[in-house]
Amino acid sequence: MNLAKVSANGQITVPVEIRRALKLKEGDKILFYQKENGEITVNNTSLVAIAEAQESVSGSNYSDEEILADVTQLRYGEQNA
Repeated sequence: MNLAKVSANGQITVPVEIRRALKLKEGDKILFYQKENGEITVNNTSLVAIAEAQESVSGSNYSDEEILADVTQLRYGEQNA
């Protein structure tokens, strides 16, 4: 089990074991998703890699919000996006 303390600004330091498991690097963005049962999942959503892949397929640029919406829809289904 890993424990993190929330700062006055709402920031946390992700424990090293979790960073390794999620393969987090500096600059990565993390998606927090709350399921209907209240469970919260955490995922590494490397927006740079996703944006580059989408751009190579479609030739257009996406905003961070559009990319996160696409990732959420792909992972959890359209009803929860």
